[in-house]
Amino acid sequence: MSTSRHHHRHTQHPGIRLFKRKPVGPEQNDSLERGAVNHNVDGPQSPRLEEPTSQDEKLPTHKNEGHRVNAQGYKVSRGIQPDGESGRTWFHPWHFLRICFRSSSTASKYTNFLWPFTIAAMILFYADVGSSEWREGRRHLWIFITSYIGMVPAANLVGFAGQELARKIPKVIGVILETTFGSIVEIILFMVLISGPQSNVPIIRAAILGSILANLLFCLGLCFFVGGIFWPQQTFHEAISEVGSNLMLVAAVGLVIPTVFYNSLAGGRLTQTLAEAESLRISRGAAIILLVAFLVYVWFQSRSHHGLYEDILEADEERDHDRHKDLQKPKLTFTEAVVAVAIALTFVSFMAVFLVKEIEYMVGERHISDAFLGLILVPIIEKAAEHLTAIDEAYDNQMNFALSHVLGASIQTALLNTPLVVLVGWGLGRDMSLNFELFDAVVLILAIIVVGNFLRDEKSDYLEGALCVFVYILIAVSAWYYPDPENSTGTASAEQSGSNSTLPGEIVTAELTARTLAALR
Repeated sequence: MSTSRHHHRHTQHPGIRLFKRKPVGPEQNDSLERGAVNHNVDGPQSPRLEEPTSQDEKLPTHKNEGHRVNAQGYKVSRGIQPDGESGRTWFHPWHFLRICFRSSSTASKYTNFLWPFTIAAMILFYADVGSSEWREGRRHLWIFITSYIGMVPAANLVGFAGQELARKIPKVIGVILETTFGSIVEIILFMVLISGPQSNVPIIRAAILGSILANLLFCLGLCFFVGGIFWPQQTFHEAISEVGSNLMLVAAVGLVIPTVFYNSLAGGRLTQTLAEAESLRISRGAAIILLVAFLVYVWFQSRSHHGLYEDILEADEERDHDRHKDLQKPKLTFTEAVVAVAIALTFVSFMAVFLVKEIEYMVGERHISDAFLGLILVPIIEKAAEHLTAIDEAYDNQMNFALSHVLGASIQTALLNTPLVVLVGWGLGRDMSLNFELFDAVVLILAIIVVGNFLRDEKSDYLEGALCVFVYILIAVSAWYYPDPENSTGTASAEQSGSNSTLPGEIVTAELTARTLAALR
């Protein structure tokens, strides 16, 4: 076969774009194997089309004799998105390792250099190393540190593998699946915590709200800030922002109702014990309702209104200034994506178990409060992959994708992960109620109001992003100084000390009375 390239003569019609695909290899036979069709091999060479100058002309897929061909020249398999076609089948170890190391972005790629911490955590946990004095003290600290850092590359691999797997299915369902894989780390961590002692319940409660706050304030703030630095003003569609913010507000109401119920009636018309029992029943009922709400949301997004979301996300892809580079990146096969997900989930599970086993040491010996551990430390590490993906999308001016990941992750935490941990705790005999600390509940409502106001105008800039991050830092500082339940005068200590204990309101009233009498004297 001749090595010279031959081209068909194309007639340009108004309104129809012509895209010229660059041959992948020097041999025409190579391009034929990848799906390109050339029937005029021995005929005269047709005039060469001019090289397209705009990026858009290099991006979309096109049909060549009935075959869909992606930007790399690969024939697109049925049911797979064009940008998800790898051109390969089954499993290739070298390609698998190389693609996973490159990951989805530069920031994600750098997290792969943290894999030694993952291995070190496993060695420290299972190997009998060091003296007995070292094992009793610093070993627990180093296991916590290495497993905490080692969670980052494992979570990043979950996110990347989920992203690759999502490209093998329709776009809207793929975004939901990708967000779900981002939440799998959180689900595993919650399941490990709830299977432990009852003392883990306050940490789970704090982690639930901390995950939502980390998404809404920290991650969204970084998206606005990073995107605002490179783009003067970014816009997003109201269908993404309005539905997300409204769902979060409704979810917050469902989450804090047991807290309001308990704090309104405990020690008054109901005893502490009875109020706690009733709030537990309300929490289980709220969990079922929130789970049904999540199913309705998934149906709304993936079935009844999927066309609207697909149009929004496809239009968002055209904003990506370097999408032509992303399309040229090698992709995992379906088998490789499944293997990557399995490997990542295995390491995430190990890191979650190590972290949970060292929580008691960190709280008891290192005096880190439950509030700071649950609100700040745990959520940041479990959502690391999701945060990197969303920030990279904001950098590419794909704010609808970024909002879908940020708000979608928050919605899944509130409407899926939280009900699951409540219902699983019910089955395991754990009193996993949604009776949060009053501080946590108020902070959640305020955060949702702040973010809702920023999303209202469907525009964002770096100032709004900086303000969101500042609010999150304020909450983190407050959480650092927030006392543990057994040392506080809040509801948790009141329920531990029994129904005859002094209530916070009575303490405040007595103190005010004493100060008034002292002033009168």
